[in-house]
Amino acid sequence: MSTEISQAEIDAIYPQVAEIVADALGCDEDEVKPDSSLINDLDAESIDFLDIVFRLEQEFKVKIPRGKAMEEARGELSEEEFEQGGVVTDAGLAKIKTYLPEVPAERISDPLKSAEIPKLFTTETFCKMVVREQKG
Repeated sequence: MSTEISQAEIDAIYPQVAEIVADALGCDEDEVKPDSSLINDLDAESIDFLDIVFRLEQEFKVKIPRGKAMEEARGELSEEEFEQGGVVTDAGLAKIKTYLPEVPAERISDPLKSAEIPKLFTTETFCKMVVREQKG
């Protein structure tokens, strides 16, 4: 299931994704970096994620299913294997690190509450979502 995504594929769409993120969040485009956490660095809220995904779908003519990123981050792990009591398991943490290699390791806290996973999503994470859907 994990389709390899090249840096070139990310770089090809990054300018449009950064523009969409900046526009949706009302910030300057130069504040948006590939490794910017949308929540921690750019003050996005979960409603902004929906707006950004909607705009990406329009711009790139793809469909990004809701919850897709969480589902992909979990991979083949069952929900119980991935998280217990709202906290991501060690196996789950390993999956997240594999799924989000663009996120600096020090940002992935242990223990990590599953509700905090969206805080890890960066501009590059959204680029990868688009590329994955384009490859479909």
